[in-house]
Amino acid sequence: MDLNNLTIKKARKLLTDKEISARELTAYFLKNIEGKNKDINAYLEVFDDALNEAEKLDKEGIGEQPLWGIPMAIKDNILIRGKTCSAGSKMLQNYKASYDATVIKRLKMAGAVFLGRTNMDEFAMGASTENSAYGATKNPIDLTRVSGGSSGGSAAAVAMDGCLGSLGSDTGGSIRQPASFCGVVGLNPTYGTVSRSGLIAMASSFDQIGPMAKTVEDAEIIFNVIKGKDVMDSTSVDFDDNGNQSGKKLKIGLLKYDKNGVDEEINESMEKSAKIFKDLDYEISEIELPNIKYSVPCYYILAPAEVSSNLARFDGVRYGLFKEGKNLTEDYMKTREAGFGPETRRRIMLGTYVLSAGYYDAYYAKAQKVRELIKKDFESVFKSVDAIISPVSPSVAFKIGEKANDPLKMYLEDIFTAPAKMAGLPAMSIPTRLAETPAKRAGINSEGLPIGLQIIAPRFGEKLLFEMGKKYESYTSKNQMA
Repeated sequence: MDLNNLTIKKARKLLTDKEISARELTAYFLKNIEGKNKDINAYLEVFDDALNEAEKLDKEGIGEQPLWGIPMAIKDNILIRGKTCSAGSKMLQNYKASYDATVIKRLKMAGAVFLGRTNMDEFAMGASTENSAYGATKNPIDLTRVSGGSSGGSAAAVAMDGCLGSLGSDTGGSIRQPASFCGVVGLNPTYGTVSRSGLIAMASSFDQIGPMAKTVEDAEIIFNVIKGKDVMDSTSVDFDDNGNQSGKKLKIGLLKYDKNGVDEEINESMEKSAKIFKDLDYEISEIELPNIKYSVPCYYILAPAEVSSNLARFDGVRYGLFKEGKNLTEDYMKTREAGFGPETRRRIMLGTYVLSAGYYDAYYAKAQKVRELIKKDFESVFKSVDAIISPVSPSVAFKIGEKANDPLKMYLEDIFTAPAKMAGLPAMSIPTRLAETPAKRAGINSEGLPIGLQIIAPRFGEKLLFEMGKKYESYTSKNQMA
C-alpha cells in the first residue's frame, strides 16, 4: 500500500475501513524517521513505546475518536508524563515530566499515538532552531537551510513525512514561520483558545500551542481536539465560532507593507494569492495598520521581560541541571552559566534591564501602551474587512549560519508574525501557489523553496481561517492539475 502523501483524513478512513492497522501506520512513520532523522534532526527522541501504544489501540478496536491511531509529533516544551521534556536546553536535559499537559490529555483521549519529541530553539527563543542545545534542525527541502523556529522540529517532522501532524508553540511566530519555511500548514490560535497548562513558559501573555499539518483540514481536526477551556489555565476560554453564516461576500484586506525589504518572489506570491481570493469571490482591498511597524521592537521588550520572570525558576534547586558552587549565589550562577545558551542569556538580560528601576517606565510600560495601539489598529481594520492576508516572513528559508551571529536580523524574522501576537489574534500560514503550469511545482520559489501565505482573522475567527484556507487549497490544487 502506498502511504506517501497521506493526510489525517485519508489515514483515518484507512483505519476505519481496516485496510491498515494502527501498528502498521505507526511502523511506517517510524521507518521514515529512522531513514531521514539522522540528516534532518527533527526529532530529539523517538519514543520506544510508540508501537506498543498503537498495538493497544488495535486490541481495543477501532474507536470513534477523531485522531484514533494517528501518529503525531510533540514539541519538546510540551509535557508528556514520564517522558523527557528539555525545551531544547541543557538546563532540562534530564527532566522527566510528572504530568501531562492539557493538550496531551486531549490528544490521548482522541486516540493519537505519540512518535516522539521534536527539536526547538532553547526555551522557544529563536527563528531557526539553531539555538537548540542539541544541534540545528535542517530543512527537509534543502538540508543546507534552516527549518525555521522555534518549532522547526515540528514543522520538519511533518514535511519529511515523519508524522501525520504535530504540535508546536507560537510566541512571536514560532509555528507560522517554520510552517512557511517547510511548506506545511501552521496555526497560531487566538490567545486563550488552547490551554497552556503543561507548556514550559517563555512569555506567558504571548505563548500559544497550535497544530502543524499537511493540509488546512488536518490542522482543523487537531485544533478541534485541543481547544477549549481548562481549569488549569485561567486565560483559557470556551467560544463559539460559526464562521461566515451570513452568506455575504467577504472582504479581505491585503496588508500594505514596504516591499523593498521582502524577497521579490514573496511579493509576487502575495499579488497572485490576492488574485486567487478574488477569483474565489472575495472582495480585496489594500489596508494599513499604522502602528504595526512598532510590533517587533515592542515584542522584544515585552517578551524578554516575561522571559526574565519565567526563567528565574531554573536555579538548580527544584529541578533540572545543578552545578555546585561555594555558596547559594554561586550555585545559581554556575548552574545558569552551564544550562542556558547565548540567546537565552541575552533575552534574560534584556528582560531584566527593561524591568529594572529607572527603565521600567521608559521601556516596559511604554511598550504595553503601544501594544494597546496595535490592538486598536486591528479592531479598526476589522470593521471594514473580515480577514487580512500578508507574507509570513520577509524571506524564504535562509542558509544555516547565515544569520546566527546577527540577532537583529534574526529578530526581524518576526516582522509579519509579531503583530497578530501583540493583539492575541488567530493567524495561519499556508503554502502559497506560485506555479502556473503543472510542469513547475506548486508553492515554491525559483530555488524550489516554499513560500507561506499568512491569513489573520479577528479574535476567535479560526473557523473563518479554515474556510478560507480550504478554499484556497482546493482552488490552487485544481488549477495545478489542470
